Amino acid sequence: MGSTSPDSDNDPRYATVTDERKRKRMISNRESARRSRMRKQKQLGDLINEVTLLKNDNAKITEQVDVATRKYIEMESKNNVLRAQALELTDRLRSLNSVLEMVEEISGQDLDKPEIPESMHNPWQIPCPMQQPIMTSMFEC
Repeated sequence: MGSTSPDSDNDPRYATVTDERKRKRMISNRESARRSRMRKQKQLGDLINEVTLLKNDNAKITEQVDVATRKYIEMESKNNVLRAQALELTDRLRSLNSVLEMVEEISGQDLDKPEIPESMHNPWQIPCPMQQPIMTSMFEC
């Protein structure tokens, strides 16, 4: 006994509808893949731009650290010269005070001798921050 309902596998209208759905799905998938590739390409471009900006910032910071380190070394050198001069002047003042003491003893007069400030007894101990300069190599990539 034959069935009056059309067999969907043999119906050309069903095949056409199925083919149309497959075609639409394929187009949709291609469009979705294209958008995904574009998104990834944009993300990659954004990351490359960010890397470039960060490298530029890093170079600027490295230069600033280098400048600060050079200034620190220069100031430390000047401070060492000043400490040496202070030591020399303190020694000269001690020598002059010794001479004045001898003059006091010989003349019997009380002379006004300048006192050496406590901080000048050891000028190498003058309070100052003794920090090591920051080396830029630890910031370089």
